[in-house]
Amino acid sequence: MYIPSDPDMLLSLINTKLRDEYPSLDDLCDSQDIEKSRILEILEPAGYKYDESQNQFK
Repeated sequence: MYIPSDPDMLLSLINTKLRDEYPSLDDLCDSQDIEKSRILEILEPAGYKYDESQNQFK
């Protein structure tokens, strides 16, 4: 899966996948063979944090 370097584009992509296809961020990363740290290093500096209870970044 392509990982956009723009945080807002990545946020939209990841939250859509989490909502529609995956029960957790770990499942998405495992299924798509993505390093979770790669997602976090783009989204966290932009102020987005993963909320496990909501299964989305906010």
